[in-house]
Amino acid sequence: MSKIEVNKIGPQCGTTLTVGCGAGQTVVADAATVTLGRCGGTVALASGATQTGFGRTGTVDWQTTPKTATFTAANGEGYFVNTSGGVVTANLPAGSAGAIVSFADYTNTFQTNNLTISPNGSEKIGGVAADAILETKGQSVTLVYVDGTEGWKNVQDSTSNITGTSNIVATGGTITTCGNCKIHTFTGPGTFTVSQASTTSAENVVSHLVVAGAGGGASNQGSWGGGGGGAGGYREVKSPLTPYTASPLDGYPSAPNRVTVTAQAYPITVGAGGGGGAACGSGSCGAGTNGSNSIFSTITSTGGGGGGAGWPGNRPSTDAAGKPGGSGGGATSSYYGGPSGTPAPGGSGNTPPVSPSQGNNGGSALVHPPSRVGGSGGGAGAVGADNSSGPGGNGVATEITGSSVTRGGGGGAGGIPPCSSAQPGGSGGGGAGSGDTNPGTAGTVNTGGGGGGSGPTGSPTGGSGGSGIVVIRYKFQ
Repeated sequence: MSKIEVNKIGPQCGTTLTVGCGAGQTVVADAATVTLGRCGGTVALASGATQTGFGRTGTVDWQTTPKTATFTAANGEGYFVNTSGGVVTANLPAGSAGAIVSFADYTNTFQTNNLTISPNGSEKIGGVAADAILETKGQSVTLVYVDGTEGWKNVQDSTSNITGTSNIVATGGTITTCGNCKIHTFTGPGTFTVSQASTTSAENVVSHLVVAGAGGGASNQGSWGGGGGGAGGYREVKSPLTPYTASPLDGYPSAPNRVTVTAQAYPITVGAGGGGGAACGSGSCGAGTNGSNSIFSTITSTGGGGGGAGWPGNRPSTDAAGKPGGSGGGATSSYYGGPSGTPAPGGSGNTPPVSPSQGNNGGSALVHPPSRVGGSGGGAGAVGADNSSGPGGNGVATEITGSSVTRGGGGGAGGIPPCSSAQPGGSGGGGAGSGDTNPGTAGTVNTGGGGGGSGPTGSPTGGSGGSGIVVIRYKFQ
């Protein structure tokens, strides 16, 4: 056999050094340092040649064609195993100290169709001469052969299912973040545009709050106060994937309340508040105007009902009843249907009906005489008080925007001292009723709070209803 001995092997810059060009040939360097392939050159083994002494780094060379049927692993290789079509068995090679193999769940289906790892002959896996079963979704393992006592030892076992994910990407409204959630708040009309939906279907069910514009409070004159406006309809859904404290009106358990977004544009309507009742004149006083609806996708919240209209001069008024809406408006004290008529009723809430209820009834008013009191507007969380005996119905609180905010309060009824007192609005933006010469207080903007009813002296106007709001929350990372 020929033998070539040199002090140093050092190919010229950019050349290729081929080692083991012929069968049985060996290139030997006696110097302490041997430089191979310097200056960007390449060291190559000719076809059929082998190497010794270079050692391994403790890793494997991954084979990128997934295995779908029984196969025999080779030392130094890693395998992606596809069990989506059924179970697979991987036979281990004959063990030799330092041998290494790896396996990974290609389709995240080991939990459905297992991977069986079978040792060679009577060799062991972890000290036991038996097959090993991988049955965890997304599992990957690396085995190293140590000796005849323990055989193949597991040096790495990942049981976490780490996958790339595509979350919702969207624009529109005022955008804020809270933890892993993005929040889009619309205080006026706009468009919620989804440019990318999540690859996880459950994440596309977004949390949302849709509050309509509230009804205005009524005006009155003579001897009685105006009814308060009803709160705008209140509808909310809290997705389990966007943690926060929702209101008691969370409609997630009912599938029709949920909105599953896709990559498209969603026009947003934010309802305006209804106007307060006009000053009395020409023998009549103004009823509060209903608020306008708010809309997101398939969810519509109905505008709150206006307070009922009063009539001066002891004239009958069939318009004294509160108007229906998301929450009903309060009635105005009057000769409802004549001096011997029945008390004027408050407007019906949750009109049209949805579940959970989007609001409550307004308060009624007693026939005049002897009473001179109206009813307060209904709120998202409670009915309006009857006969000026209490405030507008309270609203409800939610943390959908990242902090607790109460919305959907009913407007308070007006009064005439000393016979009756003006009533405060309900919590959540309801406007207060007024006494004597003052107009009703407006509901707070973007809360859906009802307007307050007016006092009777000097033909003051009712308070206008507060505008609504739309909020959308989803997981973005």
